[in-house]
Amino acid sequence: MHTGNNWGGSFEINHGEGELVTTSGEYDRSRTSEWDGAALYHHHQHLDETQQSWLLGPQEKKKTKYVDFGCIVISHKALKWILGSIVLAFCVIGLPIIIANSLPKHKSPPITPDNYSVALHKALLFFNAQKSGKLPKNNGIPWRGDSGLNDGNDTDVKGGLAGGYYDAGDNIKFHFPMSYSMTMLSWSVIEYPDKYKNINEYNHATDLIKWGTDYLLLTFNSSATKINKIYCQVGGHQNGSQAPDDHNCWQKPEEMDYPRPTLTCQSGPDLAGEMAAALAAASIVFRDDNVYSTKLIKGAQTLFAFARDNGKRMAYSRPYPADIAPYYNSTGYYDEYMWGAAWLFYATGNNSYLSLATNPGIPKNAKAFYMIPDLSVPSWNNKLPSAMLLLTRLRLFLNPGYPYEDMLQMYHNVTGLNMCSYLHNFHVFNWTNGGLIMLSRGGPQDLQYVANAAFLASLFVDYLNASGVPGWYCGNNYISSDVLRSFATSQMDYILGNNPMNMSYVVGYGNKFPRHVHHRGASTPNDHKYYSCQGGWKWFNTNNANPNNITGAMVGGPDQFDKFSDLRNLYNNTEPTMAGNAGLVAALVSLTTTAGNGIDKNTIFTAVPPLYPQTPPSPPPWKP
Repeated sequence: MHTGNNWGGSFEINHGEGELVTTSGEYDRSRTSEWDGAALYHHHQHLDETQQSWLLGPQEKKKTKYVDFGCIVISHKALKWILGSIVLAFCVIGLPIIIANSLPKHKSPPITPDNYSVALHKALLFFNAQKSGKLPKNNGIPWRGDSGLNDGNDTDVKGGLAGGYYDAGDNIKFHFPMSYSMTMLSWSVIEYPDKYKNINEYNHATDLIKWGTDYLLLTFNSSATKINKIYCQVGGHQNGSQAPDDHNCWQKPEEMDYPRPTLTCQSGPDLAGEMAAALAAASIVFRDDNVYSTKLIKGAQTLFAFARDNGKRMAYSRPYPADIAPYYNSTGYYDEYMWGAAWLFYATGNNSYLSLATNPGIPKNAKAFYMIPDLSVPSWNNKLPSAMLLLTRLRLFLNPGYPYEDMLQMYHNVTGLNMCSYLHNFHVFNWTNGGLIMLSRGGPQDLQYVANAAFLASLFVDYLNASGVPGWYCGNNYISSDVLRSFATSQMDYILGNNPMNMSYVVGYGNKFPRHVHHRGASTPNDHKYYSCQGGWKWFNTNNANPNNITGAMVGGPDQFDKFSDLRNLYNNTEPTMAGNAGLVAALVSLTTTAGNGIDKNTIFTAVPPLYPQTPPSPPPWKP
């Protein structure tokens, strides 16, 4: 008897008819007739599904229902799933979107610019006010117009030398400081392109650079590989002369009607080296414009070959003791060799330029390792601290090794010592009681040197941060990079108004700034009246404020006692310069945190091939 059969006897299911039969095969109707339905149901609760199916037979399948849409037939169940999915998707995705779009929109407040970015916007405008030539319609300085369109008509340059920039408050185009200014602007754009872009000044800055480099390309035969002259200045003044010229006349550029001679230099390694640096640095800025970048590199190489010519190694200013030397006299050219070679190496990747920049004879002749305090002050005349910092960058990030390492290490060490000299506690330079370092040693125009030094200090900190180094040594003293950054910010804050005079020395920045700037264009009314060479002097002599603010111009600054006289005739205090403003722009963009922090580490190395340390030469054979 099967244990699963509670009623006795064996049973099987006849798959043909589904009838209960005995083992003998006979149909047992008596048993079926005697079954109690309730008992059967009760026992069903104790049977598994398989056993129930044996007893009850297969369940009748439900008939699937379909919906005919004409082009497609779909079951009711699938249709329900599809409709349910659509409703669910609408609730999860569509409904939140509708609700979000129906709510009032709140724009994120714009990032509040810091003081440095506000001042930077203004400082760049100074260069717009200094433009010579036919001005673009979007120049943005309403009191400036076309000028100097006949410049260079006394040269062999087709179309003359219209363009470029006036240097300061006069109308002279000094090509030496102009070139330096373009190099500094390019350097700042190469290091901080994202900052410029994020404050919407990148295109402005690069346009200013191109205005300058386009002009510099006119001042020599840029299509040649070898040249024998450079046009080194347009306009000027001879000391002692009474003839109408850029100093004897007080006229805005648009009204100049006196002779403006072009000066020619048959030698000038300093001028040519700086011009080469300017074009090479700009070629990196414009690297995406292959045609223009290549033109700049070619011009830079031609200029540097002129600078290195053994027969042309005389300072560019020496032949002009009355025209150039009193204003932008050059005291040497080996710093320009180092500076120009460094920029050409970055622009071309040609190792011969790096070999020259690290040739021991270059720093020896430049007295780079003598630790003369004045040689730690960056300026249009002294490129040593800038050049050594630029080459220190190479060591920190690429570390080319032999045969450059020894000299690069020296440049790195001296760069660190230069930074030490800027710190108050080492007493290398005097400081005013108000907190301004006197890099000019009591001389005029101190702020331009301060701005350039602040840029180098801030940039050095960014180099250290990018290489993961928290500081450096000044002798036995370890100095945190934050200390050096504080130096840079303190000097820029002084320039922007945190000083005993509560005076911003950048025109248009803050509420109190110079109103009697020594500047011909700014001081002469834009009233469509002509003022002659001598007639214009009444605007120089008036006690009234300038009718035109030359926004962004950094003036010469205060004296060693923090005193400042806002008088037009005190040009050492109230005259701005291109070189000073270039340093100002560079320092401001390095310090602003409105658009983030840090440098662009790699762009400057775009043309530099991989540098693998060469195997040093074998030692000489041992001799007993």
